[in-house]
Amino acid sequence: MSDWKTIDYFGDESLNEDPYPYMKDLFDECPVLPLPHLGVVAVTGYDEACEIYRDPDTFSSCNAVVGPFATFPVPLTGDDVSEIVDRYRDQLPMNEHMVTMDPPAHTRERALLMRLITPKRLKDNEEFMWRLADQQLDELISAGSSCEFIGAYAQPFAMLVVADLLGVPDEDHQRFREGFGLSMTPGKTGAGDEHGEELNALGWLDSCFAEYIEDRRLEPRKDVLTDLALATYPDGTTPDVKSVVRTATFLFAAGQETTARLLAAALKHLAEHPELQDELREHHEKIPDFIEEALRIESPVKTDFRLTRRSTTVAGIDIAAGTPVMLLNGAANRDPRRFECPEEFRIDRPNVQSHIAFGRGVHSCPGGPLARAEGRISIERILERMRDIRLSEEHHGPPGAHHFDYERTWVLRGLSRIHLEFTPTESAR
Repeated sequence: MSDWKTIDYFGDESLNEDPYPYMKDLFDECPVLPLPHLGVVAVTGYDEACEIYRDPDTFSSCNAVVGPFATFPVPLTGDDVSEIVDRYRDQLPMNEHMVTMDPPAHTRERALLMRLITPKRLKDNEEFMWRLADQQLDELISAGSSCEFIGAYAQPFAMLVVADLLGVPDEDHQRFREGFGLSMTPGKTGAGDEHGEELNALGWLDSCFAEYIEDRRLEPRKDVLTDLALATYPDGTTPDVKSVVRTATFLFAAGQETTARLLAAALKHLAEHPELQDELREHHEKIPDFIEEALRIESPVKTDFRLTRRSTTVAGIDIAAGTPVMLLNGAANRDPRRFECPEEFRIDRPNVQSHIAFGRGVHSCPGGPLARAEGRISIERILERMRDIRLSEEHHGPPGAHHFDYERTWVLRGLSRIHLEFTPTESAR
């Protein structure tokens, strides 16, 4: 590993497989550290990251997705650039989505979302998850005693859970699988094949939900899509169709990939530690803490960004207005000041739920409870229906020399593929 001063976090592929030594180098230098690239300040400390997450007045989310590559038509000069940010933020990528909004716009849009993710809806959705997990495992196991887990289980499971949460009718589920390229039907590999490679899955999704919302507003029914179509903002006003569609699309985009990567990371750890498989089979009550530790040690969101509105100080480090601040969740979740022996996977940590894999503050992931339930239910059903879960040596190499491919992005942390072999239980045959 090169000295942290010579590494460009946004372009150095050596960080792709294992970014954690680099993150530790940053932390050891200073938990709040100006980097030599793109004017970024990296935050690797747990307390420091939480402080920034909880201060949206000082740290704007306008660049949450594009990070240091957010550009404005005028220079960000002076000790307070709030007026410039507010004037030109609608020119930034993803500005229409909740993830890049600041209060009060974010407060308004999140309130709409939280009216949909109610305790009753989550309970109904969890009942669907149990059925879906078995359906997905039926498909997977019937195909043999090996699989590429992300494509065969994690992605379609995560996608259909969100579809059910939003009330997509059961008869349309196969259509959604095809639309996201997750169909198991021979000859049907997704909307991209059927309608041309240029088709964007989320663009296709926008069209689907626009149809649903317009239909339910004209002819309300007793279903979740009608609740979605008729939901109002806190002040009682009705969002336009585009705003409602954005909320649905946001849930699909935010929930699918991160949950799929969480499940993949969990199965990777189980495959590498067969003794843990037996422990969790015998003690299902430990599965929730196993999921929390998987979130901590391999946070699906690797990097989150904020833009400093006004000059400030964090942990004694001056941060000028206009500075892009990089919050490294994966590093903060391995802060030794917060987590004892942070490189070790321990499901019996007393503070196992203290991680910030879902962020903190007003932008904390609204789908956190959903992801936790997906993880808990999936692991329980997988362990009941499979034994001797192991990594494919053909694809990942022999024990002690395993190798993996990770998504080439500085935003998310996730395996691109994980090939498993297993022995179905008698009840699974």
